[in-house]
Amino acid sequence: MRVISVNIGQAVDADWAGKLKRTAIDKRPVTHRVAVLANGLAGDERADKPSHGSPGQAVYAYAREDYDWWERELGRELRDGRFGENLTTSGLDVNGALIGERWRIGSTLLEVAAPRVPCVVFRNWLDEPRWVKRFTEAARPGAYLRVLELGELGVGDEVEVLHRPAASVTVAESFLAYHGDEKLLRRILEVPGYDERWDRVAERVLGVPS
Repeated sequence: MRVISVNIGQAVDADWAGKLKRTAIDKRPVTHRVAVLANGLAGDERADKPSHGSPGQAVYAYAREDYDWWERELGRELRDGRFGENLTTSGLDVNGALIGERWRIGSTLLEVAAPRVPCVVFRNWLDEPRWVKRFTEAARPGAYLRVLELGELGVGDEVEVLHRPAASVTVAESFLAYHGDEKLLRRILEVPGYDERWDRVAERVLGVPS
């Protein structure tokens, strides 16, 4: 299990980028080692901070194996970083990781916090028919990570799983929880230190504060 690409991007103006008209979804691979700060990778920007700026969204990881699946589905090549992820992995079941699972990569410690939920910017960026629906139905969302320990990482670093919580759900299951599975959502709310974004999901799905 290792990192095969580290990707960062700068915010740019774009007419297609939703209401904000600005996006940093175009992440490009870098070859140097990158410092990992509390709010993400050094040199990487997030344009829409209200939607993508929480500590639980500091780093986004996507598996090369899922890209390979999408290439067959879409009939087109997808380079590392095309989905806007910071870390492209190999040999790691990102969607099978547990919420609250902790990864040591390089000298930094990251914790799996939430699945990626597709938005209008992602839809326009991929320019595929019915993209949001197709991405949702595939349930291969990739994982947002929070930074627990600062450090640095780079291409080729191993991903060492240091901790898997006893009571949790996988990234793929949490994607279903976000879309209304009450049983799975309640299990997420039992995970110590769960991301505060799940409180808002609970209000929407369960109808009451968590």
